[in-house]
Amino acid sequence: MHRTALAATTVVLATALTACGGSGSGSSSSEEASAPKDPAKVSGTITVLTNRTDQVQDGTLKGYAARFNKIYPHVKVKFQGITDYEGDVKIRMNSENYGDVLSIPASVPLKQYPDFFSPLGAAKELSRKYDFTDHATVDGKVYGIANIGTANGFVYNKAVWKKAGITQWPKTPAAFLDALQAIKSKTGATPYYTNYHDGWPLTNWGNALGSPSCDPAANDKLATTKEPWAKGQDLHVVDTLLHDIVHRKLSEADPTTTNWENSKTLIGTGKIGTMWLGSWAVVQMRNAAKKAGHDPEDIGFMPFPAQHDGKFCSVVRPDYQYAVNKHSAHKDAARAWLDWYIDKSGDARATLSISSVKSAPLPGILQPFQEQGTKLIHLGYGKNALVDEIDKASEVGLNAQDYPQHLIDVARGTAGGDLDGALAELNKKWSEAQGTLG
Repeated sequence: MHRTALAATTVVLATALTACGGSGSGSSSSEEASAPKDPAKVSGTITVLTNRTDQVQDGTLKGYAARFNKIYPHVKVKFQGITDYEGDVKIRMNSENYGDVLSIPASVPLKQYPDFFSPLGAAKELSRKYDFTDHATVDGKVYGIANIGTANGFVYNKAVWKKAGITQWPKTPAAFLDALQAIKSKTGATPYYTNYHDGWPLTNWGNALGSPSCDPAANDKLATTKEPWAKGQDLHVVDTLLHDIVHRKLSEADPTTTNWENSKTLIGTGKIGTMWLGSWAVVQMRNAAKKAGHDPEDIGFMPFPAQHDGKFCSVVRPDYQYAVNKHSAHKDAARAWLDWYIDKSGDARATLSISSVKSAPLPGILQPFQEQGTKLIHLGYGKNALVDEIDKASEVGLNAQDYPQHLIDVARGTAGGDLDGALAELNKKWSEAQGTLG
């Protein structure tokens, strides 16, 4: 029943996006949102859609806008923080009213970017300055630029792990599970927190692709690998670990009651030990710890528990990529904000993240990675359009929350079947979609 509902949702979404892209009455997507040359001539009110509700609430974005206005005094920037960003924005994209600047939802197929967003420039030029442009390039044009890249790993409370007697990063999934068991046995903390209810944090599990194998071609290989969940493949290793954490009762008792905002305080105060997220999350957990009177330095970051040639590997991926709505009435103002926010705001540095600007230094949170020789790898995305098509046709949803949620449901016994059956079904869907697409 769960999988039928998922399939229906995917089909409806694909239909809605295609219809929206084909029937828009606004400006053409071929009209480039060019970077303005004279700030004094740029004017208008723009709306920025953001998933960073915390930055809306604490005034961070308002502060950025004030600094932006010192350069662009005639542009008014309004922010809309959206908690269920993926769900709400994909609905808004059935109209032309989806802000002037927005983070591209994961549900939008790469090939449909020109239907919704204005090109920002030639990939050949923008790739010299920014990382990750290949993730949003269609026919040689870039439609989205990431503010930050994020290394992927486990945010953890070092004090909790130390209390459980673990001072070294686990090198295998089995050792990681043993570590969580020690936390459960020796401390009062919940070893792992899924963030199942909010859903979107679970999408980060797909970002572990490439870490077990340390293979930059891991994403492109999905285009030709008929069974990506076969034993030994990265997705088998990753999804088995998620399943086993829950199946062995090393996570919260009822995942349907999790709360993202509360999880920051829970890990900051040592009530939970570990969460799989990106390096971007560390500063939020540290802030929560400090606010609750705990040591923010207790929050650390470790790579996926697997080694290749004796080294840990962490895939560096872009966070949301920012785009300009093709229907925006103020594209010059929208592009001005997009460029200033990424290049000048200092947001990447403030959030201890990896700036997409190639000349920027690495954040201090990744110093332990450097000290232990962890490899930071960038996946190749030369075949990403095909991988994306297969993913959509298969209705797997590699970057959607439904897929890991289903694995958790299987693990906790609220969905039928077992892990082997769930992975076999994923392999079947993937291989059939490959065959359909030729």
